[in-house]
Amino acid sequence: MNETAERRWDRQTVCIAAFAACASLLSFLIYFRRGEILLLGDAVAHINIARRVFDSRTPGPLQLGTVWLPLPHLLMMPLVGSKWAWRTGLGGSIPSMVAYVFGVLGIYRLMRGISQSLLPGFSPRCPTCLAAAIYGLNPNLLYLQATAMTESLYLAFFVWAVVHCGEFLTASEGERKRGSLWMCGFCLAGASLTRYDGWFAAAAVAGLVIVSACRDPRRSARGLIVKFALVSAAVPLLWFAYNGIIYRNPLEFANGPYSARAIEKKTAVPGFPPHPGTNDLSVAAAYFLKAGLSNVVEGSWQAVWLLPALAGSLIAIRGRQSPALLLWSPLPFYMLSVAYGGVPIFTPDWWPHSLYNIRYGVQLLPVLAIFLPTAAVYLVNRAPTDAGKLVAFLAIGFVVLCYASVWRAKPVAFREAWVNSRTRLQLESQLAEKLQQLPAGSTFLMHLGDHVGALQEAGIPLCRSINEGNHRVWKQPSDPEGLWEQSLADPGQHADFVVATEGDTVWQAVHARSFPVVVKIEVSGQRPVTIYRTR
Repeated sequence: MNETAERRWDRQTVCIAAFAACASLLSFLIYFRRGEILLLGDAVAHINIARRVFDSRTPGPLQLGTVWLPLPHLLMMPLVGSKWAWRTGLGGSIPSMVAYVFGVLGIYRLMRGISQSLLPGFSPRCPTCLAAAIYGLNPNLLYLQATAMTESLYLAFFVWAVVHCGEFLTASEGERKRGSLWMCGFCLAGASLTRYDGWFAAAAVAGLVIVSACRDPRRSARGLIVKFALVSAAVPLLWFAYNGIIYRNPLEFANGPYSARAIEKKTAVPGFPPHPGTNDLSVAAAYFLKAGLSNVVEGSWQAVWLLPALAGSLIAIRGRQSPALLLWSPLPFYMLSVAYGGVPIFTPDWWPHSLYNIRYGVQLLPVLAIFLPTAAVYLVNRAPTDAGKLVAFLAIGFVVLCYASVWRAKPVAFREAWVNSRTRLQLESQLAEKLQQLPAGSTFLMHLGDHVGALQEAGIPLCRSINEGNHRVWKQPSDPEGLWEQSLADPGQHADFVVATEGDTVWQAVHARSFPVVVKIEVSGQRPVTIYRTR
């Protein structure tokens, strides 16, 4: 590429970054003003996991737990040190918002490479901007990036890993090729430390790179690939080791008491069938695709998105851009997760006609953002000038109409958050009010996994609670001398008040005792919460 074209791309990159930053900030301000960035229970949990690393009776890195990977919480930690940023949720939103901007730039960079491959010597602005717009202006991603959820962060790492993988496989210069591979490895490590999707993506990328290395006779290249494969496997191996050393179970994150399997088993209703897709890969694939398409359009037009996506994938192969097919890796990952990992996905249109984990479908957004413009570029390049303009106009109009339908119905990720949080937020608001009325400096025995949002809303430091995180997990099978266990055995010796949710561990330990009841909070759709006085 000549110097003038390079400068033009640099200017356009700056413009794309500026527009993405504006979209991110505007979306955040809208949802923040409405008090909607803490609707998702997982967002509240992420923020408080980061907070309890330093705000706890037993502070330290072990407060990061095991089920969720640690990078999002490590990035939030410096931000949630501010009490205001913690209470409002801003401290959890900032990493997601920054990652969103980088994700938009990654989509732009990936589409630029594909466009240049399909149209040598030509720098089409339209397909690159269209790809960035499909990704960056997606209503569901705009909501998720305004919260403490991990989708935005993971997608940024994932997209850039695909970008650098493609540049490595197509580059001819030695140093540039080596640098692209190491950047790819860095991005895969970040993705693998953010979500388990990243483990599958790392395996897919490593497999593709190794296959390409087998065709390269140079020993130096093969040595580089071996190092890359080791880097790609490092994060999963370290996480297995961490779980094995601390929890005495290398698979604690997968089969422990807080894993997806355990939660599904605990919440199963006798007499009802398991979630759709259990032990059935085809049904699991259908539900994930449905969730993905629900994130870009409402109604009967969902299947229309698949046609250009599939066509664009075939065109990318013909244009020697097969690394872009790695964007499809979320499909097999979620097929396996839904079928065999205890991960349910519910959509309103299919049984059981509800909203749960439908936000996972946003993982297909890079596929749709890249391959629809790819198909459009292919058609424009082979059509007469006037027909090419018509194709471009139709592609842009199609995206605008689809996203308008999503805004009109409200983004499904937002609807999922709203529907599933209304009664929880009502209960936590009442509980926070009651906790604020208790004597200053009071201590609580409380299972934080249920309603930690109440302490957050009330601004009560987590170190004033004795909770399930205050025990030595390496003591197996039990730890009678741990603070949590001792407090359950004799609450009056350790806490001023007990906050018990009916059925939880604390409730089981105290409900038969004669502690006086301060207040009992009952909200329809939630288990009652009782505050007891112990002293």
